[in-house]
Amino acid sequence: MTTESLPARRGRIRFTDISSRAYEHPADRGALVALRAIPGFDSVLKTLSGAIGERSIRWLYLATAVRVSPRQYPHIHQMLNECATTLDVQPVPELYIEQDPIPQAMAIGLDKPIIVITTGMLDLVDEEGLRFIIGHEVGHVLSGHAVYRTMLLALINLAAAMEWLPIGAWSIRAIILGLNEWFRKSELSCDRAGLLCSQDPDAALRVHASLAGARNPNEFDVAGFLDQAEEYETRGDVRDSVLKLLQLSGKSHPLAALRAAELQKWAAGPHYAEILAGNYPRRSEDKEAPMSEEVKAAANSYKQNFTTSADPLYKLVSKIGSVAGTAGGSAANRMRDWWRAGPDRSSDS
Repeated sequence: MTTESLPARRGRIRFTDISSRAYEHPADRGALVALRAIPGFDSVLKTLSGAIGERSIRWLYLATAVRVSPRQYPHIHQMLNECATTLDVQPVPELYIEQDPIPQAMAIGLDKPIIVITTGMLDLVDEEGLRFIIGHEVGHVLSGHAVYRTMLLALINLAAAMEWLPIGAWSIRAIILGLNEWFRKSELSCDRAGLLCSQDPDAALRVHASLAGARNPNEFDVAGFLDQAEEYETRGDVRDSVLKLLQLSGKSHPLAALRAAELQKWAAGPHYAEILAGNYPRRSEDKEAPMSEEVKAAANSYKQNFTTSADPLYKLVSKIGSVAGTAGGSAANRMRDWWRAGPDRSSDS
């Protein structure tokens, strides 16, 4: 990353009063609804909220990281304000740079979330890539994801401390699994938020490729990287499908190539174009948006992914379901005809 002041980019669109519903992946909202239905989730959330405390998080990073400001990382401070302006987020969340060679970024906190980006991430991405990263985290703030991310980190630490008591940790582990499943979906949502801030699909793709291992842009083939995602999703047999499911165990982020392909597909579709044209849900209308529509959209998303997937396991399950449905329909038809036969139906036995 260069430390020079960022040039103002002309033509970047600002989304006044934009609702997080504009960019949130339907599966993100659906997974969150399912997560909240896990027994004990609400009580654990309340307990952790009281135990963690907003002040504790902020004091920790104030003492151990560098707070971005007009005097410290001024170019990043400018970019943060630009991203917050693009998504119409006020107040602008504080951003801290943490010394850590592992490239990471996160939004954590309860009532007043903060954004944390590691030095490893700064070393990995270019300027427009960083804008995508910051916009992604501002998206988490706007969507209210930070509180659940904070909860996930706290529960992981708690589960590790309770490793010696397996029975007592089962409920916590169930919630951690649910949180990880939801968080993978929320990352897809906030990749879209990051794209809305950068408005540069190529920059987003470079970030995903860099996180996967691409270091020199001159040696990076965009089509080849996206081909990896297609091969992963379409090749192999049922055994490979099971292995792919196991690979997600314990992961809080989607797999890099698949994540990149998902965002590029959205960027090329009608929803992104509609938002750029100013046609998007407004925050002021959120209270009037029925939750039933969100649940329906999530269900349709899962159904579409399932029925159109090239994964062999999905195809097998779909085929079994189709055969079962046909058999069930035939049985139902026979029962209907038998019942309609009335008193004469006993002669058939």
